[in-house]
Amino acid sequence: MASMDIKLKKVNKVYREGEKITGTVIVIGRGEVVHSGISLSLEGTVNMQLSAKSVGMFEAFYNSVKPITVLNTILELVKPGKLPSGTTEIPFEIPIRHLKNKTLFESYHGVFINIQYLIKCDMKRSLLNKDLSKSTEFIIEDQPNKIEEQSKKIAFSINPDSISVSKKNLRIPKFSIKGHIDSTNCNILKPFTGELIVENSEVAIKSIEVQLVRVETCGCAEGYAKDATEIQNLQIADGDVCRNIAIPIYMIFPRLFTCPTTETPNFKIEFEINIVVVFLDDHLVTENFPVKLYR
Repeated sequence: MASMDIKLKKVNKVYREGEKITGTVIVIGRGEVVHSGISLSLEGTVNMQLSAKSVGMFEAFYNSVKPITVLNTILELVKPGKLPSGTTEIPFEIPIRHLKNKTLFESYHGVFINIQYLIKCDMKRSLLNKDLSKSTEFIIEDQPNKIEEQSKKIAFSINPDSISVSKKNLRIPKFSIKGHIDSTNCNILKPFTGELIVENSEVAIKSIEVQLVRVETCGCAEGYAKDATEIQNLQIADGDVCRNIAIPIYMIFPRLFTCPTTETPNFKIEFEINIVVVFLDDHLVTENFPVKLYR
């Protein structure tokens, strides 16, 4: 019996391109462990899938959504031989380098796009003994921007005249909500901020929420499949709030479920913020802000 584990030196497992991943492969065996070599590999892939509504729309999609390999490094750790009984620790150091003509995108876990990096250790053994394999995910982040994107306050006003209504006979209650967003160019390490003021409303307010949405686009020149899905929804006010009092807007961008805004020939990852006001009669109005994230 034998087992294997990978321990990385960095506890947070966050790395940048050009750095080296250092750690230890730990092999525990009851008795001598005979093997045909131990290898270590770094793998980075962009996996894309189509939503149910897009499948069958374009034949070309099936080629464009094939996984994209951006990192593939293999290192021989130990030549074929034997490991003694008990615990054996094998230190390693392996550089992070992208494949030729490829880019290392930030780690990102979405619904239709997934950018994932794995470090994997494989021990080949004889036919009578099962091969051992262990993998663990590590995180790739971009270098921080030395020049901050220019931030500019965006004022907004939500009232019956500012919203589009599909049904002409639908009666919209009178209300007026004003506020501002501190910036739509957002540093991913800093919170999304602003404020909102309810000036008046003839119908009581039930809730005010801030919603973070990912917009994922997969495709090619023949066509694109674009899907928006919610990442998180924060309630910033509960009940019929006091009038003419500033309500702060404050949202932290969640790690892995967000990344810097990314645009490539095969896929795009974009983000939007919705401010949603729900009235007591369950009518709701939404103000949408496309935002650009950077590190």
